Amino acid sequence: MAMNYLAHLYLSQSTVESRVGNLLGDFSKGVDSASLPANVRAGLQNHRLVDRFTDQHPQVRNLKKLMSPERRRFAGVILDLAFDHFLIKHWHRFHSSAFETVCHDYYESLRAGQYLMPRTMQQVTLRVANEHWFGSYQTLHGVGYALDRIAQRIRFANQFQGSIKDLNQHQDQIEAVFLVFFEELIAHVQHQALET
Repeated sequence: MAMNYLAHLYLSQSTVESRVGNLLGDFSKGVDSASLPANVRAGLQNHRLVDRFTDQHPQVRNLKKLMSPERRRFAGVILDLAFDHFLIKHWHRFHSSAFETVCHDYYESLRAGQYLMPRTMQQVTLRVANEHWFGSYQTLHGVGYALDRIAQRIRFANQFQGSIKDLNQHQDQIEAVFLVFFEELIAHVQHQALET
């Protein structure tokens, strides 16, 4: 379960097909990737590259260990949303256009690309766009609310609810790692050039 939709969109190309492909990785179970348009397939490959790099990054792994034992199982989801929050907070470092302008463009791409998506992805991405999910990630309170909504949807007993406590406790460390890690991730994606 990954949730760093904003980061995946940021790391995509500025086309509907690329943006769909870069989010498709979280919804690709049962999808025949060979039947996808080439640009969507390249976006899907880029998504997987980003996930692998993130999962294997030593500093990200160390951050996961900071989460409380009862929430460590969900550390990846917690960090995904935290990283999207810090991407917004430091948007001016990574993008020359205003966050709201780019965010609106992302939402329009998600609406325009519905025909390329499996049903579950259609439902989720329409909610992302229509409910302005990325706007809520501008505050840690909004991130906490999103995390609690995810906790309610988990079908097994868990202690994921209230995970904002872990974020608040380690906010400075997470932010510092994000700023280094995200620069490295951007460079890695550019070097691999899967979508060019």
